[in-house]
Amino acid sequence: MMTNEQLKIGFIGTGVMGKSMVQNLLNASYEVNIYTRTKEKATELINNGATWSDSIADLANNVHVVITMVGYPHDVEEVYFGAEGIIENAKSETLIIDMTTSSPKLAKQIYDVAKEKNIFSLDAPVSGGDIGAKNATLAIMVGGDEQAYQKALPIFEVLGNNIVWHGEAGAGQHAKLANQITIASNMIGVCEALIYAKKSGLEPEKVLSSISTGAAGSWSLSNLAPRMIKNDFSPGFFVKHFIKDMTIAVESAKDLEIDMPGLTLALDLYKQLADMGENDSGTQALIKYYDENF
Repeated sequence: MMTNEQLKIGFIGTGVMGKSMVQNLLNASYEVNIYTRTKEKATELINNGATWSDSIADLANNVHVVITMVGYPHDVEEVYFGAEGIIENAKSETLIIDMTTSSPKLAKQIYDVAKEKNIFSLDAPVSGGDIGAKNATLAIMVGGDEQAYQKALPIFEVLGNNIVWHGEAGAGQHAKLANQITIASNMIGVCEALIYAKKSGLEPEKVLSSISTGAAGSWSLSNLAPRMIKNDFSPGFFVKHFIKDMTIAVESAKDLEIDMPGLTLALDLYKQLADMGENDSGTQALIKYYDENF
């Protein structure tokens, strides 16, 4: 078995989440090759020991494991398929792990194409936002062959502390969509609770202190409501990416013949928020919709 120092990891996508994930891998003594569209954004990681690759093809051909953390399903397709993509250029028995929240159908497609080339594929989206990425406390939801999952587990343990294998290819994405469906309605509740507190003359900070440890408690209430109160709308998770996730969830629900009124409402509210110019704000900016309309 390879040691951390011997195992070469390639990481594509060093944004808000990916940057911290790469740093945690470096801290664990992994050799990490990185690629992102804008090299300047990776300068800090390069200075901290990451190796820059000039292309996706070059990266894929020189590592044992490739991890992707990009934005949208079309970005996933771009980095995995085609003559310059991961699958065409990765060596036999490479382990490829897509940690982007994407389509379960696409995860299965990647798995099927990779299997033909003797490449092991996992879909492993995460939850926990920028805080979880920095603190290596991400929840990681995994789909794919169990053997591949076991090979990836030491890497996952560097990045998170709640790691669950859910089954065949696409299962990780389905689990993440269930996570996003839960958050979608919860964010409405958090915003409406704060607006109600303000309108009734209460101090939102005191209300938050009262309700966050009881039955109303949630990650969003504890971590995002304080940001709402402070008018801190910096992105731990972009509004535009949450809209993407909810759109995928609505489409997947339709495929399963499930009606999702709560999810549909949340998606509509966030689209209105995006129309207000908040695409690049954090998801807690939903409170602005309520401030604007009530």
